[in-house]
Amino acid sequence: MRNLVFFDQRRWLRTLCAGLALLGGLVGSVSGSRAEPLFLTQYIDKVPAGEMVPGADHYGPLRKDLPVRSVMKGEDIVGWVFLTSDLVVTTGYSGKPIHILMALDQHARITGVRLMKHSEPIILVGIPNSKIVAVTESYIGLDLVAEAHARGKMHDLDILSGATVTVMIIDDSVIRAGLLVARTLGLGGLTPRQAPETGSARMKMSDENGGVDDWKTLVGDGSVRSLNLSVGGVNEDFAKTGDKKAMARPERGAPDEIFMEMHLALVSQPEIGRSLLGDAEYGRLKKWLSPGEQAILVFGKGRYSFKGSGYVRGGIFDRIQLIQGDSSVRFTDKQYRRVSAITARGAPEFTEFDIFKIPPDAGFDPVQPFRLQVLVQRAVGAIDKRYLTYDLGYQLPDRFIEGAVRTAQTAEPDQLTHLWERIWRQKQVEAAILLAAIGVLTIVFFFQMELTRNPKATQWFRMGFLTFTLFFIGWYADAQLSVVNVLAFANAVMSDFSWNAFLMDPLIFILWLSVAAALLFWGRGAYCGWLCPFGALQELTNKLARLAKIPQITVPWGVHERLWPIKYMIFLGLFGLSLISMDLAEKYSEIEPFKTAIILKFIRDWPFVIFAVALLVAGLFIERFYCRYLCPLGAALAIPGRMRMFDWLKRYHECGNPCHRCANECMVQAIHPEGNINPNECHQCLHCQVLYQSDDKCPVRIKKYQRRQKMLGRPALKPAGAARSETTVNLSLSHSRTSDESNEEKNHV
Repeated sequence: MRNLVFFDQRRWLRTLCAGLALLGGLVGSVSGSRAEPLFLTQYIDKVPAGEMVPGADHYGPLRKDLPVRSVMKGEDIVGWVFLTSDLVVTTGYSGKPIHILMALDQHARITGVRLMKHSEPIILVGIPNSKIVAVTESYIGLDLVAEAHARGKMHDLDILSGATVTVMIIDDSVIRAGLLVARTLGLGGLTPRQAPETGSARMKMSDENGGVDDWKTLVGDGSVRSLNLSVGGVNEDFAKTGDKKAMARPERGAPDEIFMEMHLALVSQPEIGRSLLGDAEYGRLKKWLSPGEQAILVFGKGRYSFKGSGYVRGGIFDRIQLIQGDSSVRFTDKQYRRVSAITARGAPEFTEFDIFKIPPDAGFDPVQPFRLQVLVQRAVGAIDKRYLTYDLGYQLPDRFIEGAVRTAQTAEPDQLTHLWERIWRQKQVEAAILLAAIGVLTIVFFFQMELTRNPKATQWFRMGFLTFTLFFIGWYADAQLSVVNVLAFANAVMSDFSWNAFLMDPLIFILWLSVAAALLFWGRGAYCGWLCPFGALQELTNKLARLAKIPQITVPWGVHERLWPIKYMIFLGLFGLSLISMDLAEKYSEIEPFKTAIILKFIRDWPFVIFAVALLVAGLFIERFYCRYLCPLGAALAIPGRMRMFDWLKRYHECGNPCHRCANECMVQAIHPEGNINPNECHQCLHCQVLYQSDDKCPVRIKKYQRRQKMLGRPALKPAGAARSETTVNLSLSHSRTSDESNEEKNHV
């Protein structure tokens, strides 16, 4: 049977539950009382005033009503400077804010834009940072007064191929923050928007048992609006841009062939919704919508999809956006659901049917005109694309409006909600695969004695799982845990904790949950030995080195034991730095080669590549060299790993005296000379359990086999393939028993 580690389990469990309850209370208290950070003070001194507003010589004081500072030329105010992340949510694809410093003059023109900091992974991998900087600085000179009157039409969105979501977030945050400052300060004659007047027009929410209209009626009164694009028309529009690359790749087909046919309807209006969706689907729509939310139905057909497939990867529908006044709404997969068909009598056939809901904080007014803007893209190279935009306008028919129609006055959306939920939907396939893999590994650990009875099966399973870890978890999904995650969590608990930041990457979150559970059962080895992509890379390259007959170095035990503490000292040093500055700790955490070897796949500056390659080369001679002596993440996991509840690895009394086979074959030398396994260093590779059950390698099992043969009166032959002869086994074990008995007699005397 597996042995329990000797301690009072009930007492430990009570302590654990109390600690979790305390942590939960702490999380609730800090997350419920978050204060908005003021990032402007951290970045403004890095940029001279003259670079933000031409001719300025210094910055004025911080306003009390708004996180902006005046830009001065002598005694005169010539502009205002602010950081977008202080005013609107600028959370990027990475889950962290994109900090942009920008300035406006007194006429509400953007005079300066600086990208101060971002953590966008797509920019770190393959796309030069200079391109995203150029996109950001292209907003200099933009007139926000004109933008306020024609949101989305006064400037062309400079889409950067491969970074569509990031560019959209930058565009949205720059325009929203700029308009907010301009309206609040009255720049260029803009005024703050007011809340809707009492008694203003509102949408009729007619009885659900009211009339149901056919397709002809819905189209005739404007309940359904349409946009039709032909192949020839789109080719002509690209030709008008003068872009030779776009003109060289026209859409093939007859000029009158349908390129895209798109229809739009406000289905949160009951009569329109029931007419198009049917009673059953409209009932499901009502349950899906929360109070204050509206919904539009977008449907159509043609060779070009208004929905596309980019949302599967990025969680954002990058081809469409809803625009009303100077506000816009970009939809995420959390705001989206499919329907199966249009039920209106006489409706033609369509191939796409999708409902998008509009959140209350978008300030959308269903009785005011709005438009759906669709982005049409054309590939002009391997990754390069060109874009056109088309608008589909919509106005709710008068018969669905009660009261006088007013001018649209919508509230500024204050945040991009449920970003992590959007990302989880995007990563649901990868998350399911990872959960399945962790489930398989869990079963293997619980029934490890059954698996390790067959050495070949164990070896093939381990090599296969490590290959999966390296290629899927590591190089495909970028789900490499880091000591930075540990430091960030500790820093968040001590300051401004929010689960949202840790939910931004589903695979990382799942891995951390699995690590937390594994620490209680098996210690650090479940992750370090099986789920760490860089660890898998080290072990697989070492296996290739052994096949190539590269000599292996066995570190003397005295030296090996004294090298263990290095990784703990590295971790404590990084933890201390994180208390001073998290940015400083992230900088020095580059001692981890994970980002270079796994996340960036060696596409990085040469010093980082040389460092990572050097560690892998060392691992060719000393298996898992980095894991043994330098890994701060392994040290961070080993500390709580001491709390593990079970000791799953079986040992014989003779292990360590006289037999050292397991110790000699342990890949990380985690077995002490006296035979006990150090749980802080063990990687749970299960090789010692293979030897434990081996009838041709374990001296104890060979001796037992010989005894059974003798009792049965058969020749005491060694099992086929035995590594030791009968004589050697007898001599080694009998000599050990004689020595032990002699020592016991001496001790007794």
